[in-house]
Amino acid sequence: MSHTPVLLGTILENINPLPGEFVIDGTVNGGGHAEKLIERVGSNGKFLGVDLDEDMLSETRKKLSGKNIFLKQGNYADLPEILEKGKLGKADALLLDLGFSSNQLEAGRGFAFSKEENEPLLMTYDKNAEPLMDILRDLKVAELENIIREYGGERMAGRVAKAIKANLSRIQGSRDFAEVITKSLPNFYEHGRISPATRTFQALRIYANKELENLKTVLSELPNILKPGGRVAIISFHSLEDKIVKDFFREERRKGILEVLTKKPLVATREESMKNPRSRSAKLRIAKLIA
Repeated sequence: MSHTPVLLGTILENINPLPGEFVIDGTVNGGGHAEKLIERVGSNGKFLGVDLDEDMLSETRKKLSGKNIFLKQGNYADLPEILEKGKLGKADALLLDLGFSSNQLEAGRGFAFSKEENEPLLMTYDKNAEPLMDILRDLKVAELENIIREYGGERMAGRVAKAIKANLSRIQGSRDFAEVITKSLPNFYEHGRISPATRTFQALRIYANKELENLKTVLSELPNILKPGGRVAIISFHSLEDKIVKDFFREERRKGILEVLTKKPLVATREESMKNPRSRSAKLRIAKLIA
């Protein structure tokens, strides 16, 4: 499955990577954004691509190579350490696409709930991270309910959490997991607008990968990642992520640390939304580190 980068033209226009600059893509994935960023900085520029998914990064290395192109397996929350270890210095621009990649649906790690295969219930980008199945065993019903409600917006989180814990012994993979969730909810739930398992899968993916914690960490480390005047562009797809970015940008602007370049989040054009439905929920916020 090909992954189409969202808001590509909007990003290039607004962070405007220049020849000779150093740009980081902290969620490089298949390299969709990266290819154009590398093209913009040119042979005298420098590019660092980071991704937690080792398999995805291996495929990306086949497409992206060059003297000043560096691809590292790791967490974008650890960018200061990655930069220091690689002696790369601080960057002129940082891009983070926080969206769930369509490539992950084919990763065989239990991200997909609509497939016939009963994939192992891992749901992690990093192979070394604790698998979701182990997390579910450790969580109490009340804890699981809170996660599903907060991260997934599932209004029947209590019913879902109780069903999951009561049926753990029969959950062998992603298909079993989706069936347990679906059977815990009323018929024609959400009036068929989305799969009944959607919100729970989303919530537990966010929790298992510590996505919100990682976002907060990387935001707090921006002065250790960017040069004065460096730009940071963050694409979010979840209201909780967007709120974290919005509130952080606002507070750092008040302190005189950041200049917010987007008063409101930038969104996909009607044309892009029609071509790439995934872009419809994307929100892009951009800020600049003040000298």
